[in-house]
Amino acid sequence: MKRRILVIDDDATICELLHAELERREYEVVTKLSAEDAIRTLTSEDFDVVLADINMRGMGGVDLCREIASLREDVPVVLMTAFASIESAIASIRAGAYDFVTKPFDVDDLCLTIERGIKHRELRAEVKRLRGAIGEARPFDEIIGTSEAIKRMCEIVSRIAQTETTVLITGESGTGKEIVAHALHARSARASGPFVAINCAAMPEPLLESELFGHVKGAFTDARGSRSGLFVTASKGTLFLDEIGEMPVAMQAKLLRALQERTVRPVGGDTEMPFDTRIITATNRNLEREVAERRFREDLFYRINVVHLHVPPLRERGNDVLLLAQEFLRRCQGGTNGRIVGLRSAAADRLAAYSWPGNVRELQNCIERAVALARFDHIGVEDLPERIRDAKPSHVTAEVRDVSKLPPLDEVERRHIAHVLDVVQGNKALASRVLGIDRRTLYRKLDRWRDSDSSATHDDAPIHDSGAHSWALPPASGSAESPPHTS
Repeated sequence: MKRRILVIDDDATICELLHAELERREYEVVTKLSAEDAIRTLTSEDFDVVLADINMRGMGGVDLCREIASLREDVPVVLMTAFASIESAIASIRAGAYDFVTKPFDVDDLCLTIERGIKHRELRAEVKRLRGAIGEARPFDEIIGTSEAIKRMCEIVSRIAQTETTVLITGESGTGKEIVAHALHARSARASGPFVAINCAAMPEPLLESELFGHVKGAFTDARGSRSGLFVTASKGTLFLDEIGEMPVAMQAKLLRALQERTVRPVGGDTEMPFDTRIITATNRNLEREVAERRFREDLFYRINVVHLHVPPLRERGNDVLLLAQEFLRRCQGGTNGRIVGLRSAAADRLAAYSWPGNVRELQNCIERAVALARFDHIGVEDLPERIRDAKPSHVTAEVRDVSKLPPLDEVERRHIAHVLDVVQGNKALASRVLGIDRRTLYRKLDRWRDSDSSATHDDAPIHDSGAHSWALPPASGSAESPPHTS
């Protein structure tokens, strides 16, 4: 589709000249001899750029800019003037002009200005679209995404938020489990009460017990006064126990008793204190496996796992990566005075291709770093960390229609095996079971790919995928397998 240019000049000769030259360069051109006539046209027709003379009989170019800014602020205006001066430039920009050119002008240079104006309009439209998508993607203030995985999770959050049910939130590190807990609290009947969070892995057992249950004066050396614990502090609100899978087993027994009795006994005290608090817990561990290996109490697991809510990893959320990147970029704009306005398409492709082992937290750090390093107004590939610059898609989608982009079957198999090994942290015994092949077959495939990589690079490097994890190929005699774990 041809780009439409509206040319406004009270000199018919200039209009005819620009009409001929711009149409020769495959623009669709409409000319008007007055600003008033042009405004009437703009109310009923769409144009990509307006090209107007600054000095015209009747309404001039500066006043025309103000009218267009109020009528069609999305259409960039380029002003033409035979009297180039700082004053006219300032007046034009203040009136809302995108740029200005001086007569006599070179048509090729003018076309470059027009193209920049078109790109500027497209960028503003894309930013507006993304902001709208972010707004639509927010059933809760902080949960951003339009992927099916996020929609399913948000639906469950909506259904259980108003209940008093104890919720267990699981997911990999960095997926935003605490944000989901905040969303549950904000939509609950306890929203006006406190939201109190504690990381169970961040403190030793004696201190954790004191933080949760409180203590009386003299209970230990530094206990110079009595103190209520977080169970009581969070009354009428929500208590969020993060990383509950890291809690020592002895402490788990005390927590189970508190949840069953709905009372707590402060350290050093002999009186039970009731609490009215909703409990939400979170972990990045597989608690069922922890129970099987006797590292987590089975009775406590069933007590906290009334409703299980899983937060999907970023690699399973499709285009949410770009929505989140745009949101993090918006948050960073305050520190750059709006200097960084978007992502170049090549950089967006790399972000979409990367597997994000650190999930949303890693993406946020990546965008903050890119904003700090960016030299231009758009983040480019060169501004991204090396591991992301070199990222290749670890999956094949059925939506690919370009024959040139369809990988061969061997490459599909290689990418899938690399992805499975990444998910299971390089544990080949577990990977073999997931893939449905015996371990020896997996070793043969890895050996074959290692040999092909070695011949191509003359370097005996381990096979790895686009994620942060890598794994060494096994020796010919085999080696002991380490137990699987989740990050």
